[in-house]
Amino acid sequence: MLSARQSAIVGVVVGYLADLIFADPQRGHPVAVFGAAAARLERFTYRDAKVAGVLHVGLLAGAAGLLGAMLQRTAGRGPATAIATWVALGGTTLARTGSRMADLLDVGDLVGARRLLPSLCGRDPAVLDETGLNRAALESVAENTSDAEVAPLLWAAIGGAPAVLAYRAVNTLDAMVGYRSPRYLKFGWAAARLDDLVNFTGARFAALLVVGCAPLVGGSALGATTAWRRDAARHPSPNAGVVEAAFAGALGVRLGGPTQYRHELQIRPTLGAGRQPTVNDLRRAVRLSRAVQGAAVLVVAGAIPRR
Repeated sequence: MLSARQSAIVGVVVGYLADLIFADPQRGHPVAVFGAAAARLERFTYRDAKVAGVLHVGLLAGAAGLLGAMLQRTAGRGPATAIATWVALGGTTLARTGSRMADLLDVGDLVGARRLLPSLCGRDPAVLDETGLNRAALESVAENTSDAEVAPLLWAAIGGAPAVLAYRAVNTLDAMVGYRSPRYLKFGWAAARLDDLVNFTGARFAALLVVGCAPLVGGSALGATTAWRRDAARHPSPNAGVVEAAFAGALGVRLGGPTQYRHELQIRPTLGAGRQPTVNDLRRAVRLSRAVQGAAVLVVAGAIPRR
C-alpha cells in the first residue's frame, strides 16, 4: 500500500508520461476552458484597481484549487495528481511548436512563422524578421521550460492536484492579464506578482537542470552557470531571466535586446555573450528543454520516500 506521499509522486510520473504520449488535447483543453471562463468573469470583476485584480485572481485560482481537492477526494491522491499533472504540463506541445517554428524558419516561411509565434509568446510577430522570430521562439522555449514543465512537476509533487491546478490557474492568468498595458497595469498586478512567487523555486531548479543537461546538446555547463550568475538579475522578470540566461550560456548564444509586444516596446538586457541564435540553436534549445523536463521527473521520482 502506497503512502499519500508516494501516491502523489507516482501520479506526477504518470502525468508526465501522459503528456509525452498524448500531449495537449486539440479541443476542449481544460486550460483553454479555464481561460474562456476567466475572460467571461473579467467582464464583471474588471476595475482599474489592484484590489479588483486581487479578487479576480483569488476567485479563479481558489476555484481551480478547490476543483483539484474535489478530484483528489473522489479519485484518490495518485490518480488525481496524474490527471492534474497531465492537464498542467505543456512540455510536449512546447517542443512540437518549437520544432515546427524551426522547420518554418529553415525554409524561409516567415508568414507561417509569424502565424505560429502567438502559440509560443505574446510578442508582435508583424514587426519581426527571421532573426527576431528565432530569438523570440528560443526565449519562449527557455522560459516555458520552467513555467510549463518544471514548476508544474514541483507543485504536483509538493501538493498534489489542488496545488498544481492552482499553479496552472495563476500562470494562465498572468499570461492573460499580467501585462504592463494601460488596461492591465493595476488590474493585472496581482496575477503578475503571484506568478513571480509561485515560479520562483521552479525557475531556479530549471536553471540548475539546464546546467546539468547542457552537455547533452553539445552545450556548456560553465557557460550556463556564468550567464545565469552574471546576467539574470538584470532581466525585468525575476524568474524568466534566470532560465533564459542559463539557456543562452548553455547554447553559446546571445538573447535579449529590443522586444516588441502589442502594447509596448521593451529594451531587454543582453543575456549571454555568444552569437545571435540560429535555427540550429532553436532546435538545440528544444532538445535541451525536453532533457530538462526528463531530468526533473527523475529527480522527483527519486524523492519517493522509502518505507
